[in-house]
Amino acid sequence: MRTINLGLIGFGNVGSAVVRILQEKKPYFCSNIGLQLNLRKICDKNISSKRNVTVNKSLLTRDAAKVINDPQIDILIELMGGIHPAKEYITEALKKGKDVVTANKALLAQEGPELFALAADRRKNIYFEAAVGAGIPIIKALREGLVANKFSSIYGILNGTSNFILSKMSSDNCSFAQGLKEAKLKGFAERDPSLDIEGIDSAHKLILLTYLCFGRLVPLKDIFIEGISRISPSDINYAKELGFQIKLLAIAKKEYDGLEVRVHPTLIPKKHLLSSVGGVFNAIYVSSDLAGEILFYGPGAGQVSAASAVVADVVDLTRDIKAGLFRPTFNLLPDKSIKRLRSIDEFESRYYIRFNAVDKPGVLARISGILGKFGISIASVTQKERRKSRVVPIVMVIHEAKEKELRTALSMIDRLDAIKEKSVAIRIEDV
Repeated sequence: MRTINLGLIGFGNVGSAVVRILQEKKPYFCSNIGLQLNLRKICDKNISSKRNVTVNKSLLTRDAAKVINDPQIDILIELMGGIHPAKEYITEALKKGKDVVTANKALLAQEGPELFALAADRRKNIYFEAAVGAGIPIIKALREGLVANKFSSIYGILNGTSNFILSKMSSDNCSFAQGLKEAKLKGFAERDPSLDIEGIDSAHKLILLTYLCFGRLVPLKDIFIEGISRISPSDINYAKELGFQIKLLAIAKKEYDGLEVRVHPTLIPKKHLLSSVGGVFNAIYVSSDLAGEILFYGPGAGQVSAASAVVADVVDLTRDIKAGLFRPTFNLLPDKSIKRLRSIDEFESRYYIRFNAVDKPGVLARISGILGKFGISIASVTQKERRKSRVVPIVMVIHEAKEKELRTALSMIDRLDAIKEKSVAIRIEDV
């Protein structure tokens, strides 16, 4: 029986889970694919710490070159994260004739065009199922199961940390800071959670989904990104009163001849499936011409869930090697109906807006007057209970308006003496 040799760089939580799965399911893989999967070398900067899996010490090394330069290794599994030196390791592995499996969404989002082009030139593949949604098989579904479809939109809850915090704020009526503290205590948030709560992690994943659905690798700098740190319990409660839930959504959709790619807090109707996605779970909702509307749902984080996706990629590559096939990771033609990326200034939406204003006559009229100057009409307005400080929340829902006009109007309103803190505006999506 032929043996496929694997080299692993990154022996952390996910890496150790991958090793454990390969050990425990070795007989199953042999009978299922008719090949022997052999873990030949494991590299990590720390090889002395105790893990939840036992391996022969002869497999361990701190020197990545011993993995990359080993001619007997067929597949490199990169789970170290970060841009450098991960990019250099993958580049060298491809040049030396190895296929690659990675969970590194930041690297692929930033350096994907170069790496994918190199892989195609060397007739090798980069598989990355675990980079988006951990164990949710969204990449394989888009690349294979839905290959005949044209897509009109993607709506994704792609970050478990942010979703946990918003869910906690909704269920317990707690502050953002309290929700973040709980996420850290449960191990759902990093020591520095900025990539998660500011939407960067979601944007990295959205870049990959956008490429699969629309054939375009959108640079991170061209994506509008807004995080959840300014969302208050009041906003969540007011949204509920209006029939909405607040979620951090990653959105890519066609509008006329343009493509919108954005990440931001969003009010979505309570009746929509995405509104019920709570805790650390992820969900991706895609609209297509043939299969219609499909929801992919599952744990978006966790070492075993991510390791499941990594091993699935390894098995897919192994089957290709056995059959002598080369199936390019991407063989995508850009959607020709998309002529350009739409800037956020062009974006049109309904909005939820909260002002904190001094409770005195004429304030609401002044706010309405400024909005009116920019052609922004109000669908509903509620002035909430008076506080001891005589500052009250004014909550508005406005009819569809352009982002540029709204932001200009809000900057003028925020300069009024009666407005005591920067206004909060959240886009409404009737998904």
